[in-house]
Amino acid sequence: MRTKLAIKTHAVLEKYFPERRVFLKSDNDTRFIRLRPGTQLIAFTGCALLVAWSIVATAVILMDSIGAGNFREQAKRDQRTYQARLNDLSGQRDARAEEALAAQERFNAALTQISVMQSELLSSETRRRELETGIDVIQSTLRDTMQQREEVRTRLAALQSEDGADLQVASNTAPMDFLADALARTAEERDQVIADAQDALLAADELTQKIALMEEQNDAIFRQLEEAMTVSVAPLDKMFRSAGMPTDQILRTVRKGYSGQGGPLTPLSFTTRGEELSVDTLRANRLLNQLDRLNLYRIAASKAPFANPVKDSFRFTSQFGYRRDPKTGGRRMHQGVDFAAGLGTPLYATADGVVTHAGWGSGYGRLVKIQHEFGIETRYAHMSKMRVKVGQRVSRGQRIGDMGASGRVTGVHLHYEVRVGGKPVNPMIYIKAANDVF
Repeated sequence: MRTKLAIKTHAVLEKYFPERRVFLKSDNDTRFIRLRPGTQLIAFTGCALLVAWSIVATAVILMDSIGAGNFREQAKRDQRTYQARLNDLSGQRDARAEEALAAQERFNAALTQISVMQSELLSSETRRRELETGIDVIQSTLRDTMQQREEVRTRLAALQSEDGADLQVASNTAPMDFLADALARTAEERDQVIADAQDALLAADELTQKIALMEEQNDAIFRQLEEAMTVSVAPLDKMFRSAGMPTDQILRTVRKGYSGQGGPLTPLSFTTRGEELSVDTLRANRLLNQLDRLNLYRIAASKAPFANPVKDSFRFTSQFGYRRDPKTGGRRMHQGVDFAAGLGTPLYATADGVVTHAGWGSGYGRLVKIQHEFGIETRYAHMSKMRVKVGQRVSRGQRIGDMGASGRVTGVHLHYEVRVGGKPVNPMIYIKAANDVF
């Protein structure tokens, strides 16, 4: 059975792969190599496998190349979109900053106007009290004058009843003339007092109208101030909450560091009568409290890294989180964000603080560390030049160095880190939170 199968197989192979001989001729001898059908089949199969492997490998490489090209194009498109979004956010940030500045200016102008209105209100209230006192005196004098006139009339009637004869009346002509003159003067004084009282009442009515108008103006000013404070405080509060920072604790910390007081203590009041505080006084005190909260927020914002370390044109080349290592190709944690720009681009502190390190750092190259309030630290790596020293106090927006390519890098860029309590956090949390404010 095996012999028949072998014979049939050999016959089939002979049909497609007939036996061939390869002659090798030399100067002295001629030899040949016989290629049997089985040998030819093995060679053909090997060549076919080699060709198939080459085709598959070429297709795989071509597909990888096309996929990589598509990935790069997609990455470039995403990068352009992200850059456009950043430019738009930057424009919005500038607009919000201008609005906040305008609101602050309006608040200062309104506060000045409130002071003027307060002075006018006190002066008006003083004049009104003086007029009320004058009116009381005039009315009292008028009552006394009327009473005296009635007494004189009573006495005159009594004298007339006692003197029934004409002779006796004639003998008393002189006292009667004196009494008549006195009555005439009293009547004139009464008429003058009545006229003065009417003028005083008209002046009081005018003063009341002026006071009502001033109160309406004060109410309008208070509403504008309250709206301005709402517009100013709300974005700052949202910024801190977006960054995950406890606002109440931060404000207590700032208030504790800025709590110096002294001098005579004079409470805010719109009256000198020692009465209960008015509604306007309470509203003014609430506005002052909101203004104090706004100032505390602004102080805290200058001490937290909400600013951008690069102000010139740049692009983001690496985000916070796990990524492919550009040197080894392995996957590792990237503890900051990378800003790429030209060599020597100015770098700025993102918050007020103290420089704790300014020197070479393993892998970081030329490295600057700044310690801020609330347990926050920022790091600026791969600099070409450092412009601060250890122990130096810096302010937000102060230039601290130049962008470079020192340390473990593949090109010129800034590696920027934010650490809270020694643990790295995403710096973009702070930068994005401040887009609507700064």
